[in-house]
Amino acid sequence: MMGWWGGDWGGWMIFMAVLWVVLIVAGVWAVMALTRGNRPWSGSAESPKEILDRRLASGEIDVEEYERLRRALGLGT
Repeated sequence: MMGWWGGDWGGWMIFMAVLWVVLIVAGVWAVMALTRGNRPWSGSAESPKEILDRRLASGEIDVEEYERLRRALGLGT
């Protein structure tokens, strides 16, 4: 006697193949989720004011442009 499965290994082989595919897909998804550049949970997202301040400090925009953008974003003066 071959055991309770009746000697049919075909069902187990299909099950194991599907299990491996699921595990590989889950692993790839996990790696992509953890290495993604945009991580809202990390707290590193800059506010619009911080972005403007950084751009002004780096010389990317001048004071007039800075003030215009602050008004456009509703950040006041």
